[in-house]
Amino acid sequence: MIEFEIKKDCLILKYLSEPDNGWLIENLNNDESVILKNTFRFSKNDLFRPGPLEDDPDTPIEFVLGRLRGEYYKIDGRIMGTTISIFLYKSIKVSIKFFIAVKSIPVFKKISAVLTEDIFIGGSNANALPEAEFRKLIKNFPNTYELQKYAEARISAVLKNYVDSIIDGEEKYNTYMNKKISQKGLNLSEKYKYQELEKYEAILHKLEKMLDSEESYNEKQWQAEILQIILLLYPKYICVFPEAPVKDTYHDKNKKIDLLLVDSSGNTDILEIKKPFDNCIVTKAMYRDNYIPLRELSGTVMQIEKYIYYLNKWGKKGEEMLTRKYKDKLPTNFKIKIINPTGIIVMGRDNNISTAQKEDFEVIKRKYKNIMDIITYDDLISRLRFTIDQYKKT
Repeated sequence: MIEFEIKKDCLILKYLSEPDNGWLIENLNNDESVILKNTFRFSKNDLFRPGPLEDDPDTPIEFVLGRLRGEYYKIDGRIMGTTISIFLYKSIKVSIKFFIAVKSIPVFKKISAVLTEDIFIGGSNANALPEAEFRKLIKNFPNTYELQKYAEARISAVLKNYVDSIIDGEEKYNTYMNKKISQKGLNLSEKYKYQELEKYEAILHKLEKMLDSEESYNEKQWQAEILQIILLLYPKYICVFPEAPVKDTYHDKNKKIDLLLVDSSGNTDILEIKKPFDNCIVTKAMYRDNYIPLRELSGTVMQIEKYIYYLNKWGKKGEEMLTRKYKDKLPTNFKIKIINPTGIIVMGRDNNISTAQKEDFEVIKRKYKNIMDIITYDDLISRLRFTIDQYKKT
């Protein structure tokens, strides 16, 4: 039996063994240390009342578990068998569950395995673990059932590669664990919600204003403005290189890609930005019951396909050349990679075409979906509006 109480600024552990304390008294009187419940390590010097113990095996023995230091009871790591000390806030009601989990697992020994500094529980210390969170941690410590399910999951993971008729232990374990409280961090979506909303509203406002006066922009100005929007909508891209070189290895010619995108992993993609002319998507008249792509669209698609072809054929030599060329504009030790590049085309309007034309245009877009994303300016506006609406709902 273990009980705790406070005496003279000390946190006392009272211990009474079953059937009695005879073995404990003998060890301590012989200056030998003792281990209680596989957790607490005491010597004769830790007795609350110094001196030899009386031969009274039915009386609980009192040990000093912790001493008051400021507003915390400090428990030395020596007593807990840890490399760190434990500081318990003075008003916390201590119980044995704080120290020993199921199957006699020493709680603080497990905690110290992942900590490199003393742990404070409760109180006003800046790095203290709140008492409520500590109690949650104790409550969710692995129990016997969980350990059993984990063992079954490990066994199942090995055997299912060789045996067909087997119970899926992994699924059972994961189902059980999903019901338990897991770590809950800072809600980043909530924290940055209003900044993101403001960003998307600003992008939408700018895009709508540009589309209302697109004739006042020349092509280069238009590309530069839309490029800002694309980079905000596709944050994975960290660099963009205008008129990037590419080698046509079959004809031994150098070509220039309008806009070469590089993502945070070094992978390259191609971006084409065209001004939003109304009639550049699909034909007004049907050809064999279909609306087909106009020359402006099919020509841009062909151009992207060729650039992708050139990049893939250029391969390692191209990676090395591009990395050298843009070294000063890239992060340190960053390498550009050419691994199945894809394209993004931003062009045209679809707000003035019929439903049937839109359906055929969607077929065209999906035909090329595996190699490029074809986006109209009205697509961008729709995406932005839906995104803004969703942020406002949450």
